[in-house]
Amino acid sequence: MPADSSEHPTIGPDHQLLAPPPTSSRSRIVRVIVWIVLLLIFAAGFLLVLRHHDETTKSGGGGGRRGAAGGPVTLTTATATKGNIGVYLDAIGTVTPVYTASITSQVTGPVIAVHFIEGQIVSKGTPLIDIDPRPYQATLMQAQGVLERDQALLAQATMDRDRYREAWARNAIPKQTLDDQEKLVLQDAGTVKNDQGTVAYDQVQLGYCHITAPIAGRVGLRLVDPGNVVQASGTVTLAVITQLQPITVIFTLPEDNLGQVQPRLRERTRLPVDAYDRAAMKKVASGSLLTLDNQIDTTTGTVKARASFDNRDGALFPNEFVNTRLLVNTLQGATIIPSSAIQHNGAVSFVYVIEGDTAHQRNVTPGVTEGNNTEVTGINPGDVVADSSFDKLQDGAKIVVSKQPLPPSRRIGSNAP
Repeated sequence: MPADSSEHPTIGPDHQLLAPPPTSSRSRIVRVIVWIVLLLIFAAGFLLVLRHHDETTKSGGGGGRRGAAGGPVTLTTATATKGNIGVYLDAIGTVTPVYTASITSQVTGPVIAVHFIEGQIVSKGTPLIDIDPRPYQATLMQAQGVLERDQALLAQATMDRDRYREAWARNAIPKQTLDDQEKLVLQDAGTVKNDQGTVAYDQVQLGYCHITAPIAGRVGLRLVDPGNVVQASGTVTLAVITQLQPITVIFTLPEDNLGQVQPRLRERTRLPVDAYDRAAMKKVASGSLLTLDNQIDTTTGTVKARASFDNRDGALFPNEFVNTRLLVNTLQGATIIPSSAIQHNGAVSFVYVIEGDTAHQRNVTPGVTEGNNTEVTGINPGDVVADSSFDKLQDGAKIVVSKQPLPPSRRIGSNAP
């Protein structure tokens, strides 16, 4: 049966297009509202940040340099004075006793007594140690006996010589007999002298059995006990004594500074030396320079110097490390300001001089520093300089002088201009 031409052919499912889903007007409105809310939130946040920035700028919170545009700077001041300041050379030194005695035994024998107490202050001649003297007493007695016998023989030979002289004067004996007797007397005299030397040596040996302090000072720890046998070789130290009063400090000076020290020593000028503790904060003692060494150490380019201290309070201890300050000169009539008032910008040093209510930057040349003060050139005595708030200062800035000390956080500022 023929197909009807008016009917459309049937399309397979693989050739059919999907129909678009129906769009909901309600979901579209919700999406628009969400975007509007997000934009409002971002706008509000931006306005808050901008407002905070404006308030910070108006209140001077921008940091960095603040001068006349940011209002007057509150600071403290110091006045330059005219006075004397010392020229010092600083060095590290070692406390060194003038005398140190390491006592050893000169004889062999057992120790029978130790008379000192550890750490005792002794005088010269104070008994320290006794070694058994009996063998040396016996040897001395034997030498004394030999001496007495030979002295008697010498006396007999001398008596015979005198008789022979009288007999020869009467021509009773030949001259040869008298000459022989005279030579015999000389022989006996030599024997006696030898015996006297032996006795003296034995007396010295006996004296070594009783050891006394050769110098005044402080005895160290005990190194020997009663009953110990010591030898005459002297390899074992029995006691060590160090002199404490006076005491010296040896320190080194650069060879470049010899020109400052040597002329003063030739003039016999007393150069004060102060000894400070290891932290260089507390002064321990004061003394004076004694002398310099006779040669420069070529490995370090320094020369040793020795200073003497009375040390009456015992503050300096042997072999202690100290910091020394040698005063080599005193500058008269120098301009002095606090070291904290000096600022640095590379190799340039400057201060802020206060004139009225304005700070003016002025370059200075720092010199000698003593304690917290520094000698400068470039300003005059009586000039008022800023001593704080350097992080806010600049040339020409308006200032207000604070009558109260500022906190440390505000006193310490930048060293840059």
